[in-house]
Amino acid sequence: MRMPVEAIRRRILRGAHEAGFDDFVEAHLAVLRYPGPQGRRPSELAAEAGVSKQAMNYLLGQLEGLGYVVRRSDLDDKRSRRVHLTARGESLRTVIRTTVRAIEDELESELGTTDYAQLKRLLGRLNDTPLVRELHSGTRP
Repeated sequence: MRMPVEAIRRRILRGAHEAGFDDFVEAHLAVLRYPGPQGRRPSELAAEAGVSKQAMNYLLGQLEGLGYVVRRSDLDDKRSRRVHLTARGESLRTVIRTTVRAIEDELESELGTTDYAQLKRLLGRLNDTPLVRELHSGTRP
């Protein structure tokens, strides 16, 4: 069974490429997913995305090399770093958000306002389930 999230991810990637960000690949969405990396530690991003710290640091290294993010020392903990979007990263984030907004408008048009509102409520309730909280906390069974 195909999941709607796959179509959404492909649409976001297509929007980024059409806007000139053709070096951005699907794996990078783990870093730039909502709410974004701005000022967060790589370990936080890894836990939220459900990937290892090593995998996240690999993605961050790619994105840093492409000019989308920078990693700066954490002022509160010199052993740690925080991730910040560059101007190029902010431009890409704007494209992603615009694409997501268009997808949301399309879904509301397809489903109707009432069903779309119910879908949003149900997805919100799913975020509050133990399963999803466990996934977002980065803990593994």
